[in-house]
Amino acid sequence: MTDAKMAAEKRGTAEQLPLAFEHGAATGRDDLLVSERMAAAVSIVDAWPDWPSPVVILTGPEGSGKSHLAQIFRDTSGATDIALQPGKGASQAAAAGPVLFEDADRNGFDEVELFHVINAVRQHGTTLLITSRSFPPSWNVALPDLNSRLKAATVVEIGAPDEELLGHLITKLFADRQLYIDDKIVGYIVSRMERSFSAAQVVVDRMDKLALARRAKISRSLAAEVLEMLEAADISE
Repeated sequence: MTDAKMAAEKRGTAEQLPLAFEHGAATGRDDLLVSERMAAAVSIVDAWPDWPSPVVILTGPEGSGKSHLAQIFRDTSGATDIALQPGKGASQAAAAGPVLFEDADRNGFDEVELFHVINAVRQHGTTLLITSRSFPPSWNVALPDLNSRLKAATVVEIGAPDEELLGHLITKLFADRQLYIDDKIVGYIVSRMERSFSAAQVVVDRMDKLALARRAKISRSLAAEVLEMLEAADISE
């Protein structure tokens, strides 16, 4: 069989994969994978309400655990999710209790509204948690007073994962899907994959779908095929 034919067959297999199911990730405090690179972020969430400042900003790459930490903050503080757009009642919510705004760099926000929310938090002794993939200076905030408020916030970074954390993450992602994966297969994947949280999620998702499509077990050969497919996709892009 030629390489081109093999590649075509692999593409065909990928195209026949079933639609993704909703997999409920375990998001409790005891389910959180804590490594040295997450320690500061976990500590700040666990320390609520004894924060060094009323506004805390968690930054980290996609899939790094920001949403998990945000859920823990919700559960612990009873925080209200807010939309930072005029007329959404964000300032009133901030005056009444802890509030949460996720994905600031992606969801976008009205600068005046965020300024008023931070003021409400400061004046009423409540707290605001913001999550983002990037640091505040990259948000291109034009309002000087808001920039000043953001500089006074506590910013905590979640670093890129090491091999040990990636291995634990892959095991957890399979466990969330009620699937068991051998430690040797985990080691094989980690040693060959891109070292990022988002890559781990993609690898697990592709392996799960391919195993389901073929009614096959999670195996090293399946992992090798998925990793090869992902590498080929990166090259073609």
